Amino acid sequence: MRRRQFLQAGAALAAAAFSGSASAQDQYPSRPIRLIVPFAPGGLNDATARLWADRVKNDLGTLVVDNRGGAGGTIGAIEASRAKPDGYTVLLGSSTTQVLNPTLMARVPYDPLKDFVAVSIFAVATATIAVHPSVPAKTLTELVAYVKANPGKLSYGSAGTGSNSHLAGELFKHLGGGLDMTHISYRGAGPAIADLVSGHITIGSPHMTAQLLELHNGGKIRILAAASAERLRGAPEIPTGAEAGMPGLIATTFNGIVAPGGTPPEAIAKIDGATQKAMQDGSFQELLIKAGFEPLQGVGGAVAQRYVAEELARLAPVVKAIGFKLE
Repeated sequence: MRRRQFLQAGAALAAAAFSGSASAQDQYPSRPIRLIVPFAPGGLNDATARLWADRVKNDLGTLVVDNRGGAGGTIGAIEASRAKPDGYTVLLGSSTTQVLNPTLMARVPYDPLKDFVAVSIFAVATATIAVHPSVPAKTLTELVAYVKANPGKLSYGSAGTGSNSHLAGELFKHLGGGLDMTHISYRGAGPAIADLVSGHITIGSPHMTAQLLELHNGGKIRILAAASAERLRGAPEIPTGAEAGMPGLIATTFNGIVAPGGTPPEAIAKIDGATQKAMQDGSFQELLIKAGFEPLQGVGGAVAQRYVAEELARLAPVVKAIGFKLE
């Protein structure tokens, strides 16, 4: 009898424990989620992170944006990879942190596919090739001819060494037949664009943003091409690299949410669900487009993980072919 009572009591305790565990999972998140942004405040990545955090807060609760800039995004990415995989620390992952840095750097202390799990990829930013109005070139073909006529005399500015903006500039040089231009690395897109507008540099490879398009429409700079496979929804009048005579000029960077490897599937599903819900909102898509992004829908879970893997496979041979290196 005592044994039966003991077993019944044990079963009751086990059921209570299971119920409590299930209840805890159902309640995720029960405290604020830390979103590490591996870049300084005010940039394109930071803007995307804050737009996303604001849009999903009704479903996920409080999100704390924590800017951990430095080393081209590596510092923040390392910190995120070493965080406890409990769903309460996530990273704003991008092509820079998940593809370019692991490809370019000799020793990156994280594996983008093993140490992280992609949760949702929701936006893509595109680099451009732009010039100061003093440059006589009106097309990409004319710019190639102009650079060839002035070997070693011209320079182009990017948002930073190892960035997608830098890749776009080096890709342009390579596809143009080994153009002789000097790369000037800036600490972010803002200073590079400011110097392009002022004429301190005459060529730039900034990402498309509403500000950049406004400068183009105002005649302060001239965007010759977008480094994308298709015309941008936010700037349909700008030709693609292929349309401008340079089919291989594709330099895009994705933005999304990635979590430390081993993060519970329940947490991943909850964050992805909130993201996909946000992406169905036309007003949120419009905000992303105005900020210079192309919105992506349905790229979550296993699809997101595959997306990152495919970007790694796509870019690695491109980086090798053009001799793209960290300076």
